[in-house]
Amino acid sequence: MNLIAAVDKNWAIGRGGRLLVNIPEDIKLFRMETVGKAAIMGRKTFENISEKTSLIERENIVLTRDKTYKNDNVKVAHSVEEVLEYTKEYESSDIYVIGGASVFEQFLPYCDTAHITYIDYKYDADSYMPDLDKLPEWSVTRTSDEHTYFDVCYEFREYKKA
Repeated sequence: MNLIAAVDKNWAIGRGGRLLVNIPEDIKLFRMETVGKAAIMGRKTFENISEKTSLIERENIVLTRDKTYKNDNVKVAHSVEEVLEYTKEYESSDIYVIGGASVFEQFLPYCDTAHITYIDYKYDADSYMPDLDKLPEWSVTRTSDEHTYFDVCYEFREYKKA
């Protein structure tokens, strides 16, 4: 199972339910990696990135504690086990955990690959994911050259779990 996220130097992923920054090349990578795959996300992430319609060309699975939550465009799950049941027909490499913070934490034990856009800046944030650089079972296996979008420096990293 894969994890995909854009993080800053503190492994922050957002503020006020929004991404820290929109980098076109990061969005392009996200689309390239996830189209035709299963995308697991929390309800808030789903509502913020898709404006309550599903991400096209993906199997959208929304994890929520709200037992009354309904949306005809997605599969709604109320537990990790229910999400795993929905994704059992997929190859592990075709499943992407896309956020938010709570969903990253819950699914990290199931992931073996992480696609991280690492932004060389510390943002004012209120949402974080686990810092893979501090977890001994995770290591960087690939790093891109440094990229710049206006004054934002970033690189693409691939992490693998041992």
